[in-house]
Amino acid sequence: MGTVSILMPLVPMRSEQMLPYAALVQWTSAARLWQGHSPLIDPLDSFTQTAGAGFRVPAGIGVALMPYRHPMQAALQFRSLALATGHPVVAGFSPGDPRIQEALLGRPYDSPLRATREYVSTVRRLLAGEHVRLGGDYVRCDMSLYPLPHPGVEVGVGMLRPRMARVAGEVADTAITWLAPASYLREELIPRMREGAAEAGRPAPRVAAIVPMCVDAPDRDPLQVLTAGSSSHLSSAHYQDMLRRAGVAVDPEDLSKTAEQVIEAGAFLTGDPTGLAGRISDFHDAGADEVVINLTGTHQLSGTAATLAEIETVLKETEP
Repeated sequence: MGTVSILMPLVPMRSEQMLPYAALVQWTSAARLWQGHSPLIDPLDSFTQTAGAGFRVPAGIGVALMPYRHPMQAALQFRSLALATGHPVVAGFSPGDPRIQEALLGRPYDSPLRATREYVSTVRRLLAGEHVRLGGDYVRCDMSLYPLPHPGVEVGVGMLRPRMARVAGEVADTAITWLAPASYLREELIPRMREGAAEAGRPAPRVAAIVPMCVDAPDRDPLQVLTAGSSSHLSSAHYQDMLRRAGVAVDPEDLSKTAEQVIEAGAFLTGDPTGLAGRISDFHDAGADEVVINLTGTHQLSGTAATLAEIETVLKETEP
């Protein structure tokens, strides 16, 4: 059985919004608290402020967008976060939307795969204490970090499709999925990731699957919960492409029809707490080492207290 973690179900605008979720990680079986990219407060700052408030927990970022940070800055900031929390950190990266690449870099990456390979390998080498001399297509670096003992930083890659899964296998410590069904992990992503690792002559990365879900309730419509928490993903071209590859019938003109198929495919989980625990185990059985509970939709519709109670209920069911 792998581990189970928690995703912050909201984009925090104040650091104190993090504290109840960090407390759950401290006091329950949850392995880690995760955040996604935030356009408000940088997730690294939120975690550091939370640590300063006395809630020092293992952190995961799934994912930071590469155009926002040079690899040297990324390595320094994530090492600083590991020092602030006193725990290992998962630093997940993604090339992001081409529009963001153009806005920050002047033009989109010609090859997001090569850009990810250069970026992630540079961050890993810097964190390993190497002096990196690289004049790549996307990364230029001739520096090293000052030596400083610190809790480990796992450098991750967000993988949605097979070619990025191979890149993750080549260069990452952790491969991170979001909204991907367990069957797609088992049959497509993880085999391609392992192939990439074998070709690079290195161990395969850990896999962390961020999975949206909700507990069944008499007054709750899972379709409404899914669309409340994941509409931006369901509307995104690269997520739609991933879902099609996973066998989901995507309707670009009708978000509700796509959401129905996402539930049918098991990319969004629903059921009673015991049933949810079993479906989380399906992801572990498919090869995920860590499953991250994503109750963003529940938070959107029902608020913080209901979300915290639901997370705690699911965690209890997943305990050995």
